[in-house]
Amino acid sequence: MSTIQGEPFIINIGPQHPSTHGVFRIKATVDGERVIDAEMVMGYLHRSMEKLAEERTYTQNIPFTDRTDYLSSMSNNLGYVLAVEKLAGIDVPDRGQAIRVIMAEFQRLASHCMAVGAFTNDTGAWQTPIMWCFREREKVLDLFEMTSGARLTCNYMRIGGVAFDLPKGFEEAARKTLAGFPQLIDELDAMLSGNEIFLARTKGVGVLTPEMATNASLTGPMLRGSGIAWDIRKADPYCGYEQYDFQIPIGYNGDSYDRFSVRLEEMRQSVKIIQQALDRLPGGPHSTQVPLALRPPKGEAYARVEGPRGELGYYLVSDEGPSPFRFHIRPPSFINLSALKEMTVGGTVADAIVVLGSIDIVVGEIDR
Repeated sequence: MSTIQGEPFIINIGPQHPSTHGVFRIKATVDGERVIDAEMVMGYLHRSMEKLAEERTYTQNIPFTDRTDYLSSMSNNLGYVLAVEKLAGIDVPDRGQAIRVIMAEFQRLASHCMAVGAFTNDTGAWQTPIMWCFREREKVLDLFEMTSGARLTCNYMRIGGVAFDLPKGFEEAARKTLAGFPQLIDELDAMLSGNEIFLARTKGVGVLTPEMATNASLTGPMLRGSGIAWDIRKADPYCGYEQYDFQIPIGYNGDSYDRFSVRLEEMRQSVKIIQQALDRLPGGPHSTQVPLALRPPKGEAYARVEGPRGELGYYLVSDEGPSPFRFHIRPPSFINLSALKEMTVGGTVADAIVVLGSIDIVVGEIDR
C-alpha cells in the first residue's frame, strides 16, 4: 500500500507594513503546516545611517538615533551620548543623570506596552490587552511631549546631560502615570497567565536553551527568558543605576511565554526605579556646557545601555575632527533575530508568527 508524500513548498511571510513589526520577510519552507527551513530577508528599510553619521557633527547625529529603534528613542539617544561623553571625557551633573534614568525607564515601560500588547495579538487574542497597553503607553508619551516637545522621536538627550530641565508639573504627572501601571500589569497577568488558549500558543513554543541564547550573543528579555540574569544596568552600571534597588526577572523554560512574563515583570521593576529616582531627584544643573563644534581627542570608545530589547551599544572613533571617523551601532534586534531559524524550524506556520512576536524586533535598527 503506497503512502502519499507531500512536496515542500515556500511561503513568504511578509514583507509586513511598518505599522506591524516592520518591513521584514521570512522565507519559510514548509511541509504541510510544519516549517522545515526559514530564511530571513531584510534590508527594506536600509538608509545608510551609520555612513551618513560620519559626515555630521556629534550633536547632529542625535536625531539619527531616534530613527533606529523608533519605539525607544530615549534609550537610543542615551546610548549614543554616553559613547560621545566617554570619548570626550565629559561628566554629567547628578540631576542630568537622574533625569536620564527616569526617561529611559519610562521608555522601557512604553516599549514593553507595545511588545506585550502586539504579542497578545500575534497569539490570536482579542483586542482588550493591546487597548489596555496602548492606553497606558499614551500617558507615557504625554510625559515625553511635555518634556521634549515630541512623542515618538524625542531627540531629548544631549552630550553632557539633557536638552531641557523637567517642566513644572512633571513630577506630579509622572507619579500619576506610574500609579496606573501596577493595575495594568496585574490585569494582564490575571487575564493571560491562566488562559488556556494563550498558554497553548506560547508554552513550549520557540524554546531557546541557555546555551543557544549565549552562543547567539542574545541579550535583554530574550536572554533573561532563558534563565540567564544578565542586565547591563547591573553588570556595567551607567547613569548611577548602581544606586537603585531593582531585581532582574528571569524565565526558566526559554519559551515565548517566558519572554512575555519577563517583560511584564520588567515593567514592575521600571516603576520601582522611577519612583526611587523621583524621590531622590537632586537639584542643580541638568546639563554640562559643551562646545558647539565638539572635537573629541583622537581615540575610540564603546558605550552600552540596557535598552528594552537588550544591549544597545555605540562604537565611535575620533580623528579629532567635528564628526566621528567611525560610527557603528550594536543593535539588539538584529542580533536577537539571528536565532529565529532555530526557534521556528520544527514548529508550525502559526507558531512562527508567535515566535517572531516574542522576539520584539524593530526593523529600523536592523536596517540602519
